[in-house]
Amino acid sequence: MPATEGINMTAYENAIEIKGVTKRYDGFTLDNISFDVPKGCIMGFIGQNGAGKTTTIRSLLHITNIDSGEIRLLGLDHIKDETAVKNRIAVVFDELPFHDVFNAKDMARIFEGMYPEWDNTVYQQYLERFQLPIKKKIGQFSKGMKMKLQIACALSHNAELLVMDEATTGLDPVVRDEILHIFMEYLQNGERSILMSSHITSDLEKIADMVTFIDKGRILLTGYKDEIIEQHGILKCDKEKIQDIDAEDIVSIRLNNFGAEVMVNDRENVSYKYRDCVIDPASLDDIMLYYVHRDVKEWS
Repeated sequence: MPATEGINMTAYENAIEIKGVTKRYDGFTLDNISFDVPKGCIMGFIGQNGAGKTTTIRSLLHITNIDSGEIRLLGLDHIKDETAVKNRIAVVFDELPFHDVFNAKDMARIFEGMYPEWDNTVYQQYLERFQLPIKKKIGQFSKGMKMKLQIACALSHNAELLVMDEATTGLDPVVRDEILHIFMEYLQNGERSILMSSHITSDLEKIADMVTFIDKGRILLTGYKDEIIEQHGILKCDKEKIQDIDAEDIVSIRLNNFGAEVMVNDRENVSYKYRDCVIDPASLDDIMLYYVHRDVKEWS
């Protein structure tokens, strides 16, 4: 029986829907998280190491069993419709899950038996583009070559959703830029989507449409990247001025020898309220850094 028989294959608006998901471990809880990844979108999933990114990804892939909540991928239930879902998605991990004794030709034979829509022609084109040897054992590949092989495999069975867990970590900037370009090509038909977990925010600033920020197992921000960046700013002032700034405007405050840098969460409004202060734009890296320190408020 085909994997999709009996499955509702109607159109879906969100490639991923995570609603109220909780997973408890000893010392860590993924705490009632919710966010969506619209179809045709690149969602950057950011947070420091240990924030809950990998637990979230393992949960949506049903590698980890959640305690409560609901996850839907491509409009399908991630548990009830697991086989159908996994035929239509691709996953790239930070560490290569392929055995060192295999070569690129072996991987084609393995994946051809796993995925109904595996396309050897597309796979060969990626191998040539990435200049990957066919018969060389994977154990002799560099880290960059291993990542390129994973991506070649992931993009060769017409997957509608690509999920990546720290896939660009440890790669040099040239290789990272090449891979980001491949991802942009992958999305061009508007029917495919990417969830890209990374703590390299510069990569996500280049290609992400949306961003979800997780910290200590909780979602702090989720939305369109440009709107989140536009909304935040870094207000520069003397230390004495801090007491004049409303607490509701402040994410956290970074102190230095010259004064204070205050992350504000409504740059337009704050610019009217404190006209005598300079407010600089904030990057994703800045936003993540200041939100991580939100509980202590003042830090250096």
